[in-house]
Amino acid sequence: MNTSPVVQHDPPPIVACTISRDVQIFDLLIEDMEAALGDAWGDLSFEDAAAFLSQPEARSLQFVTIAMDANDEDNLNGVSEVIAAAKAAKIKVILIAEDVSPSALHQLLREGGDEFVPYPLPENELARAIERVLTAEETPAAPADGEKKFRATGTKSGVVIPVHGLAGGTGATMMAVNLAWELANIDKDNPQKVCLIDLDFQFGSASTYLDLPRREAVLEMLTDTESMEPEMFMQALLTYGEKLHVLTSPTDMIPLDMISPEDIERVVEMARVNFDYVIIDMPSTMVEWSQTVLEMAHVYFAMIELDMRSAQNTLRLKRALQSEDLPFEKIRFVLNRAPGFTDLNGKARVKRLSESLGISVEVLLPDGGKPVAQSADHGTPLAEGLGKNPLRKEIMKLAKSVHDVNQADAVEARS
Repeated sequence: MNTSPVVQHDPPPIVACTISRDVQIFDLLIEDMEAALGDAWGDLSFEDAAAFLSQPEARSLQFVTIAMDANDEDNLNGVSEVIAAAKAAKIKVILIAEDVSPSALHQLLREGGDEFVPYPLPENELARAIERVLTAEETPAAPADGEKKFRATGTKSGVVIPVHGLAGGTGATMMAVNLAWELANIDKDNPQKVCLIDLDFQFGSASTYLDLPRREAVLEMLTDTESMEPEMFMQALLTYGEKLHVLTSPTDMIPLDMISPEDIERVVEMARVNFDYVIIDMPSTMVEWSQTVLEMAHVYFAMIELDMRSAQNTLRLKRALQSEDLPFEKIRFVLNRAPGFTDLNGKARVKRLSESLGISVEVLLPDGGKPVAQSADHGTPLAEGLGKNPLRKEIMKLAKSVHDVNQADAVEARS
């Protein structure tokens, strides 16, 4: 009989804890914590956390993740006590929040939260947040009273691409949604962060095309952009397919001029420095802040059809921009429901349209038929159910062209 003693391996030291009302509610958090730390993490309730964090046993902790949802907003004081105890012990705090109001999230971040990640967790976002908090330098002092608090911090330098329908039914929202989704999936080895922003505050339907709810948080953020923190902006976004971030139009219809050009500039800039691509679904109406978006855009897609409405509105737009000395050259005209390759008469009409208006129609999108409208009604991008549809193929080609140009520009900038 082998009587040699069994070697007992000590469990790994606990370097992190989840803190929540019930961690089982946040099953994706459990999976991501296990993927990042293995067994080197524990779990605490809000009731036990503050007391534990003040004990010597907590000294091995590098960070805690505080997971909360809308039901925890009644316990903000308790959550604040946990954050205070963690900061007193010099432990980093990552906030995981689902359907928490921007004001509550803002309060917790001001009280010491180091990072914020929305729930459900986007792919690999928790691992990135852990890396950021463990390598972050000291946070600069908060601005004094009276100073502007807006700060668009981020490490990206995203490409801003508005999509504007020059007549009703030209497919601008369809184009914006599907272009954003194709860009989010364009590079499997190096996934691109893409943000879709619906700026049609009255009849915006990007949320419908992706079957996403509209949230009160959007209007709250838009009406107080001067104090908007990066975390508040990210909290206002919804995610589709764990890849595409979406700022939907507000729940209620609001006047387009209720939001100032300065508000729009802050929102677009915040998205630009946090995402690789920012796709903007514009209202068909020209408003005061339309100039702001045009000037911030890298390329501006104008959707038209082969009809008199589009021709007249294109001419009006061209005259308006050129009379104000605005960058009309940024506009790239996209013809939706374009004639097919064998339709010589239709191709001749496209040529006459271009020549008579003095523009170049650079992108021709074929008519995808009734399935395109059905896909929108079902709340799914074309790639999800109509991968072989000719319209989807052309939008995918356009996304690849945009990405290739951006990559080439990035390489040139580094050289």
